[in-house]
Amino acid sequence: MRVFVTAGEASGDKLGAAFMKGFRQLCPDVEFRGIGGPLMEAEGLESLFPMDEISIMGISEILKEYRHLKARIRETAEAVLDWRPDVLVTIDLPEFSLRVNRLVKKAAPDQRVVHYVAPTVWAWRPGRAKKMVGVVDQVLALLPFEPPYMQAVGIACDFVGHPVVMEPVATAEEAAAWKGDSGDKVVLVLPGSRRSEVARLLPVFQEVVERIARPGLRFVLPAGRQVVGPVKEAVAGWKVPVEVIDPEGNSAEKLAAFRAADVALAASGTVSLELAANATPMVIAYDMSWLSRQIIGRMLLVDTVTLVNLVSETRDIPEFIGKNCKPEAIAKAVLDVLEAPDRQLRAMDLTMERLGRDGEEPGLRAARAVLNGL
Repeated sequence: MRVFVTAGEASGDKLGAAFMKGFRQLCPDVEFRGIGGPLMEAEGLESLFPMDEISIMGISEILKEYRHLKARIRETAEAVLDWRPDVLVTIDLPEFSLRVNRLVKKAAPDQRVVHYVAPTVWAWRPGRAKKMVGVVDQVLALLPFEPPYMQAVGIACDFVGHPVVMEPVATAEEAAAWKGDSGDKVVLVLPGSRRSEVARLLPVFQEVVERIARPGLRFVLPAGRQVVGPVKEAVAGWKVPVEVIDPEGNSAEKLAAFRAADVALAASGTVSLELAANATPMVIAYDMSWLSRQIIGRMLLVDTVTLVNLVSETRDIPEFIGKNCKPEAIAKAVLDVLEAPDRQLRAMDLTMERLGRDGEEPGLRAARAVLNGL
């Protein structure tokens, strides 16, 4: 069995490694080729070229690297066509993946192509699903409500579970040991992992923290690897002390903080699922540029962007997006959640249940879905 698999980001590398491991359990006699990072390489993949070369985000960044990116797309497609695998599995990164798939299908229409991670057509730009017709034979979805959107345009789609259900979580004992005996309530501050979003959100979060600060509240900020420097520099000037958890070598501390926290103020994104896995109540806030607000506001098809709300089919997680991302309203919501956290617990538990917490490991489910489609 020959499987060509590509990933271009850390999250895709994690999905790819779990998929490879699961595939090998079901089909020990398998050979992998493709593109991946350290986790996929640990599973035996020799990457065609460094994964970082295609991990490019943003219009200006893509334009700047366009010629090089185009060359890597063609090189990847040619490698697939030369090897003729039983299946090509591209993981997320649609700007790269779907262009590779299109070239492969044009030259070899019978080549089986699977794309892992469904596009968010349920949220905006639904036309993206139709553009995948003839380019992808099967899609693997992380969210349980996604398959009908792809099936509606004639593409097979399988829900295989979300990787967050397999992420490590601190024990209650570890959380209690980290929290200590002071009796203080812990507020997590999570302004995102990208420099642009941290720069936009951190001033808002600062004002929220300063509004709600009082004896008995402890503020903790687990910083992302790419932003730890700017974050430390920024919070050093806040009126309220904030403990920054440095990502280097402190994964156990971060896990304990997530489990021990009484409430989190978080940027919109998959972090809401991490918090749900830890049963940590939350308030979600996010802002963007004026132009992005106008464009996305007109295109958005859902009344909430918080994944816990969407998966649980509730609206129990308060969110403040775009023009509503105002410190006064956010501060009130954080205090309200601190006073009555239990209303979110059922929504978070239901979310984890629906994402596959009690089922087969997502990588194994993904591998089984691919094999069943051959």
